Amino acid sequence: MRIRCLLLLVLLLLAACQPADAPQQPAAETSAPQTRQITLLTPAGETAFDTRAGTVGEALREAGFAPDERDLVWPPLQTPLDADMTVEYHPARQITVRVDGQEITVKASGETVGQVLASAGIALVGLDYSLPDESAPAPVEGAIQIVRVRETLSLAQKSIPFQTQYVDAPEVPLGIEEILSPGKPGVLITRTRIRYEDGQETARFEEAEAVVQPPQDRLSGRGTKISLQTVPGTQLQYWRAISMYATSYSPCRSGVPDRCFYGTAGGLPVQRGVVAMTRLWFNQLRGTQVYIPGYGVAVVSDVGGGFPDGRPWIDLGFSDDDFETWSGWITVYFLAPAPQEIPYFLK
Repeated sequence: MRIRCLLLLVLLLLAACQPADAPQQPAAETSAPQTRQITLLTPAGETAFDTRAGTVGEALREAGFAPDERDLVWPPLQTPLDADMTVEYHPARQITVRVDGQEITVKASGETVGQVLASAGIALVGLDYSLPDESAPAPVEGAIQIVRVRETLSLAQKSIPFQTQYVDAPEVPLGIEEILSPGKPGVLITRTRIRYEDGQETARFEEAEAVVQPPQDRLSGRGTKISLQTVPGTQLQYWRAISMYATSYSPCRSGVPDRCFYGTAGGLPVQRGVVAMTRLWFNQLRGTQVYIPGYGVAVVSDVGGGFPDGRPWIDLGFSDDDFETWSGWITVYFLAPAPQEIPYFLK
C-alpha cells in the first residue's frame, strides 16, 4: 500500500514539471500572383493581354511567342512584371548575307541594314560598306551584300637631276674645267593609294609628290689661269687653243654673186693672213693673232656670218690669185700676249 502511494506521488511530480502546451500559430497565408496587363507592340501591330507571369519573357511565352537572344525585346526578357507594361517585340527573321565570297543565312532583327548586321554579329570594318547602305531599311527579300574594302600605299622613288653651276677657277689653267663639287641627284617620292574592293583593284589615287632630298648642284670651275705654251713644231707661244670649223674666202668669193669685196671690217685688205669670225667674236678679238696649222699666222680683222648652229667658226682669207678651199675642223692657236679680259666663249 505504501509503495503504491510513493509511485503515485512520483507520477504527480513528473506531471507538474511538464511545460504548458504552446499556443498554436496560425498558418501563413500565401498571396496569389497579381494580374498585369501587357500592351504588346510587334511588326504585325498592337495587342493587349493579361498575365500573372513574373517576367517579360514568361509573359511572352504564355502568349504563344518563343523569344530568344536574337529577338529585339524591350524591356529585356528578364525584367520583372511589377506593373502594367508596354513591351516591344521584334522577332528575328532569316536574312541572307553575302560576305567574303560566301552566302550565309543568319537570324537577325532590326529595322535598318546596320541594325540587322549588328544583331547578326557581322561587323563592317574600316572602309567596308554594305549594299543596301547601313542606314537603309532592312530588305524584306533579297540579300545584304557586304563589300570588304582595303587600301594600300605604293611608294615610288624618282631621281631629281642636278644642275651644273660654273665659276671662275683662278688656279686652274685656262680652257680646263675642273669639277669642284660633283653634285648629287635629289630624291622624289611619289605616293599612290590603291583601293581594293573584295580583292579587286577599283581605283588609284596619285597623291602629292614629296621631295625627301633636294638635289645638290655640281660646281664646275672654268680655269682662268693664263699659262703660255708653245705651238708644236714652232717657236710661237699661245694662251688658248680650240677646235673651230674653218672655211675660206677671197675678195670675189665672199658669197655675194657678181660682187667683190677687197677690204675687211678691220681695215686690212682681204688676203692670206687675214681671218674673219662672227660679229661677237670679232668685237672681242679684233687684232688678235692666231696660228692655223697649214695656213700660218693670221690676224682677226673681218666679220662673217658663221653657222646657224653656233659652232666655233673661222673664215681664212686669201687673195683671188692664191685662193685655197678649206672646209673642216682645225685647231686654232690664240697667240701671246693674252688680252686683259678673256672673252667668256674662250674660257
